[in-house]
Amino acid sequence: MPDDQPRTAAAPPLSNLQAQFATTTELIIEAQRRARPPVWDYVCGGSESETTLKRNRLALDAIGLRPRVLRRVDHTDLSRAFLGQVHRMPLFLAPMGGMTDFDPEGALPAARAAAAAGVPYMMSTVTQPEMEAVAEAAGERFHFQLYVQGDDAWVGALVRRANACGCKGFAVTVDSASYSRRDRAIIAGHRSVGRDAGRIRAGDQFRRLVDWDFVDRLKDSLAMPLMLKGIATAEDAALAVEHGVDVVYVSNHGGRQLDHGRGAIEVLPEVVAAVGGKARVAIDGGFVRGTDILKAVALGADMVGIGRLQAWALIAAGEAGVRRMLDILEEELTIDMRLLGVNRLDELDGGFLHPVAPVEPPHVMGAFPLVKYWERKGKGEL
Repeated sequence: MPDDQPRTAAAPPLSNLQAQFATTTELIIEAQRRARPPVWDYVCGGSESETTLKRNRLALDAIGLRPRVLRRVDHTDLSRAFLGQVHRMPLFLAPMGGMTDFDPEGALPAARAAAAAGVPYMMSTVTQPEMEAVAEAAGERFHFQLYVQGDDAWVGALVRRANACGCKGFAVTVDSASYSRRDRAIIAGHRSVGRDAGRIRAGDQFRRLVDWDFVDRLKDSLAMPLMLKGIATAEDAALAVEHGVDVVYVSNHGGRQLDHGRGAIEVLPEVVAAVGGKARVAIDGGFVRGTDILKAVALGADMVGIGRLQAWALIAAGEAGVRRMLDILEEELTIDMRLLGVNRLDELDGGFLHPVAPVEPPHVMGAFPLVKYWERKGKGEL
C-alpha cells in the first residue's frame, strides 16, 4: 500500500462524544467499522495459536470479587503515587508499535489524551513521530519503552535523548529475543500493517545478546528509573531486584510473543512475592475494564498498562476516543470501588478476590459480549 494512503478513515466530527460513546463497547464497534481489515487483525491478533492472548482474558475472568458492604464510600480516591509522581488513576497507556496504522498522527493523539487525563504515556521505540514530539505531547508524564535494535552506542544515543526529554521511566522490553510468528497476519499476507514490525525483526540480532550485564550498563547510564518489561516468572523478578531494577513490569506482550504462556495476571502473585516490596510492579496483558484493573491492584500491582483498548479507542475517534476511553475507565473504577466497599486503592488486597469459573469463552473481546450482540442485530439475526 502506498505510504500516502490513509490507513484508517478520518475520524468523524463528534459533537457529543459522551452521547456517541457511552460505553467502551461502542468504541470497539466503531473501531471495527472504521478499521481496514488488516489493521483490525493486527490489533486483535496474537502469536501462533493465540493461546496466550486468550489466557490473558481467561485468567482475569477466573478471578471473582468479594465485596464488603455497609461501609461509607463517600470519598473515593483513585490516585496512585508511582515513580515520584501522583497520577489520577492506577493506569498508564502501554507502548504500542505502528500507531500510524491507527491514526495519521501516530502516537501524538494518545499522548495528548494521557496528559489531559493525568496518567502516564509510554512511547514505543517502533512508533512515530520522533521521541521529542511525543514527549512534548505527553508532558511531565512521559515514559519510553526500548526495543534493543542496535549496539551500545545506538542504545546510548536513545538514552541521552530520553534524558533530555525529561523521561520519567525507561522500560526495556525483555521478552522479544526473537520476533514471534503471528499466523493471523501471515495467512492474510498483511505486509502493509505494522510496518514498524520490520524494524523490530531487523533488531533480533542485537536483542539475542541482551543479558543482565546489559541491564547493569543501562542502569548506570540512566538519569531515570529503569523498568524491565516482559517479566513472567518469580525467578526473573528476583534477579531484577538483585540488579537494582526500579520497576518489574509483568507482560506477555498481549499474547503476541511466546504462545502457550500464562495469562499475565496469573503471573502477578509470584512476581509480587519475589519482589518483596524492593521494586514497584507494573503489568499489562488484556486489561480493559475497571474490574480488571482493581483485580491487579488487589494482587499487588502498582500500575496497569492499557494496550489494545487504547488502539481501539484511537481508531474509533482519535485523541477524543482515547480520552473518552480513559473517562469511562475512571467511571468504572469509581463505581467498582464503591461497590467493593473501599475508598482508596491501598485498601484492596487478596481478601477481595476469589477463584471462580469464567462465564464467557476466552476471547480478545471477551469482556465485551455485547459487541457480538450488536453484530448479530446488525445482520438481522435478532
